[in-house]
Amino acid sequence: MTSISYIKKTILIALEDIKAFDIISIDIRKQKSITDYIIIASANSSRQAKALADNIKDEMQKINIPLIGMEGGAGSEWVLVDVGDIIIHIMTPTTRLHYNLEELWVPDN
Repeated sequence: MTSISYIKKTILIALEDIKAFDIISIDIRKQKSITDYIIIASANSSRQAKALADNIKDEMQKINIPLIGMEGGAGSEWVLVDVGDIIIHIMTPTTRLHYNLEELWVPDN
């Protein structure tokens, strides 16, 4: 069985390989049971967002991790990749700023 830390590292490398930027990983294990980590990354265009998602899919196949799903695609400014324990959001900067997902996952103080 592949560890979640190895899966996360593989995803982060896949994002960096296609030049994603402003990549953050948020541990939400104590907040929600839907997943363990949320990864948010920015892409310069909808085309790059799709390429990033495809690269994650390819890298997950190499380590035998099935995708639960992928939403968005060609022309989309927000692509979501679900690998179960980790959900990846890839957005253009404008879309990322508008939805501000990081703020949703900040623990209550």
